[in-house]
Amino acid sequence: MKRIKTFLLLAAMLLTAASGAMAQNPYRGHLNIFVASDMGRNGYYEQRKIAALMGEMAATAGPECVAAVGDVHHFMGVASTQDPLWQSNFERIYDHPELMIPWLPVLGNHEYRGNTQACLDYSAVSRRWQMPSRYYTKVFEGKGTALRLIFLDTTPLIAKYRQDSATYPDACRQEASSAQLAWLDSVLTAATEQWIVVLGHHPVYAETPKDESEREDMQATVGAILRKHNEAAKLGKGKVAMYINGHIHNFQHIQRDGMDFITNSSASLSRPVNPTAGTVYCRDRPGFSILSANKHKLVLRMIDSDGNVLHEVRK
Repeated sequence: MKRIKTFLLLAAMLLTAASGAMAQNPYRGHLNIFVASDMGRNGYYEQRKIAALMGEMAATAGPECVAAVGDVHHFMGVASTQDPLWQSNFERIYDHPELMIPWLPVLGNHEYRGNTQACLDYSAVSRRWQMPSRYYTKVFEGKGTALRLIFLDTTPLIAKYRQDSATYPDACRQEASSAQLAWLDSVLTAATEQWIVVLGHHPVYAETPKDESEREDMQATVGAILRKHNEAAKLGKGKVAMYINGHIHNFQHIQRDGMDFITNSSASLSRPVNPTAGTVYCRDRPGFSILSANKHKLVLRMIDSDGNVLHEVRK
């Protein structure tokens, strides 16, 4: 009888511990998406450390994919699908078993310094690199909800890149920006998912010493469409929950036009940042973000290179 009581006590303790561990896991019961950007430093600075952290946290969060929001390759992009940078910036850095999941990329301005078609063609080389087009959308369903991610190709939407054929030759060769904007408008018009998140490399709003013309062009194009659909949401149609970008190499959360604009930090090297109009939070730490969705809420958590949750954006 004493042995039975001891066994039952141990079983109860283990069950309590397991229940406590599940309760402490904020990612359980959610569709989880890892967001990384501005990472390609050949493993230097904090890229390897953050890559290892992403792998460790993936074991807990079980992400559906990694949304790679541009500048996977600093500084001159890649020359081909066989460029050694694919190994030194990506394959041999993000080699944790838990990161052998789909990577859904967009092109950044540094990719546009090289061969952008090679970035699309690499989908035929790597099973986890899944880039079907320069801009595209994907829906994740489960946990009682549906999450639509919309991936944009922002570099050709900005005049300074299109006008610099020597540095960004592929930006000048892309179709008229009106085609991508019409596509974005049509996708948002038809979307019925509970959560809709738009991602692109360049910010609509952010504090940065980079050319103001970049944000002005994004506000006049992508920003205008997001505002349109945000207003339509008042009439019962779908609403964009967040716009997420990279490019600035720090964390920022800005509220403008009734929306949340998120700058995801560099996964290797961060830069200084100061508050600006609409700033809710900003911090100059490298890291990545985790987007979590279920039928009750959408949460984005900014994670620094030490694994600290710096800030949460809740919807």
